[in-house]
Amino acid sequence: MSITVRPARPADVRGINALVEPLAREQILLGKDLVAFYEAVQEFLVAVDDESGKVVGCGALHVMWEDLGEVRTLAARPDLRGTGLGHRLLEALLERARDLGLERVFCLTFEVAFFRRHGFTPMSDEGVDPEVYMELLRSVDAGVAEFLDLARVKPNTLGNTRMICMLDGSAVS
Repeated sequence: MSITVRPARPADVRGINALVEPLAREQILLGKDLVAFYEAVQEFLVAVDDESGKVVGCGALHVMWEDLGEVRTLAARPDLRGTGLGHRLLEALLERARDLGLERVFCLTFEVAFFRRHGFTPMSDEGVDPEVYMELLRSVDAGVAEFLDLARVKPNTLGNTRMICMLDGSAVS
């Protein structure tokens, strides 16, 4: 199968939702309303089967601060897991982060080994300096709350690991 990774378009949203919905039911990914995917379509990359034109993978990069982004909603069709598709998507998202001038990328995941292979390390509680922390507290975004490890998101994040990657390749403790 030949697959192209490209920026998502509004016409891809239903395909993204079809990939995410079963994973949200299994509580592997956070579920989203269809409107939320349309609102964030510019953050997504999709992997598309060149023959059928169907979305077979997706992932998003959400900018959280001037130097910080989050990889969100990384998913592949079940029969394509383990084929390197997730790797291609994640590498493309990290390249997008570099192009935006981000220095760090955060994720909240059950797939610790996968992200570790891509330079992510488990996060300590010291994510940002106190001034930035106070600014981030103003955000209503659940991903920011996850990054800050706020109690209000704990029920949705149990079992997940907060991980971070320095885009210059240095380790984070």
